Amino acid sequence: MAVVDVHRFAESITCHAWSPDLSMVALCPNNTEVHIYKSLSQDHWERLHVLQKHDQIVSGIDWSSKSNKIVTVSHDRNSYVWSLEGAEWVPTLVILRLNRAALCVQWSPKENKFAVGSGAKTVCICYYEQENNWWVSKLIRKRHESSVTSVAWHPNNVLLATTSTDGKCRVFSTFIKGVDTKYAHYLNGAFFLLKQQILQLDLSYSWAFGVKWSPSGNTLAYVGHSSMIYFVDDVGPSPLAQSVAFRDLPLRDVLFISEKMVIGVGYDSNPMVFASDDTGIWSFIRYIGEKKAASSNSSYSSQFSEAFGKFYGSQSKSTTANDASESRGGVHDNCINSIVSLSKAGSPKVMRFSTSGLDGKVAIWDLENMEQELGNQF
Repeated sequence: MAVVDVHRFAESITCHAWSPDLSMVALCPNNTEVHIYKSLSQDHWERLHVLQKHDQIVSGIDWSSKSNKIVTVSHDRNSYVWSLEGAEWVPTLVILRLNRAALCVQWSPKENKFAVGSGAKTVCICYYEQENNWWVSKLIRKRHESSVTSVAWHPNNVLLATTSTDGKCRVFSTFIKGVDTKYAHYLNGAFFLLKQQILQLDLSYSWAFGVKWSPSGNTLAYVGHSSMIYFVDDVGPSPLAQSVAFRDLPLRDVLFISEKMVIGVGYDSNPMVFASDDTGIWSFIRYIGEKKAASSNSSYSSQFSEAFGKFYGSQSKSTTANDASESRGGVHDNCINSIVSLSKAGSPKVMRFSTSGLDGKVAIWDLENMEQELGNQF
């Protein structure tokens, strides 16, 4: 097993984030509060702070690694930036100008901006205005046809990928004069302005959820509610897209471990490994914690045949499917709704990550002892 630590903090967790030194975790126990815990030992965590400012469920948390600031968003349509002053966390309200719930948030790589996705079909790009000593929000409107479920920053600090329940993944420019560097708004020789949509992907026929960029920013991955994961290379005018279908329940979030490996988490309650071969073709490899690697008969078509055979009483095929299910690990007991890297920003490899879910658990996973098992994707 690759699990280092598992601790149950609440009945259910909506989101979580880690401090810069990874000694503390901030999480929302599916209510209006944010709880900050510090690890005293592998089995004991102490609650240090309770952040209370939101009026409805906190739906997104991100903890900056450089400035040590926490940003939170909530269904109450507000966002707060929390700064540690002495022993207390002091909130600063960010006016988002939304008429629906804020659903997700993420700091940009340089931490001079953050993006908020919402149920108002809107993305807020927020930055600090030194002259007026407040946070300013610029809105990307009239692009999404439904709620924005996830946001992900490109390593260049300007491009932003979003997913939505309209089934689409989009890439926008967030260049802001005076905040970003002079030439940051160029992509492949083209000039892009704030709010300009660079790409729209219509690969999914159902809701689209978690989205992430690879460490280099050359590949984009996102997931759909139809038990599919999508990979896009060469983001720009002529992208190369792939769709990978799998047999089990849909994913909710993804994380690039390296340029050739992705971990997906979701309703199946166990992280799934996807990898790219030397020709650039992506495929499902295995579950983390599975006793043996997935065989070639785990493709979508083969699993559909097994399910068809099971429905009509084929004992041999149904046994194979059951054996595959029983070989998975059992760290989480319910849907995993978030996965967070525990490696330094910009690292070409992620060897540790954490997951949290509706079972109230936060699990820390270490892939170092699985490097040989997972092959040369590292």
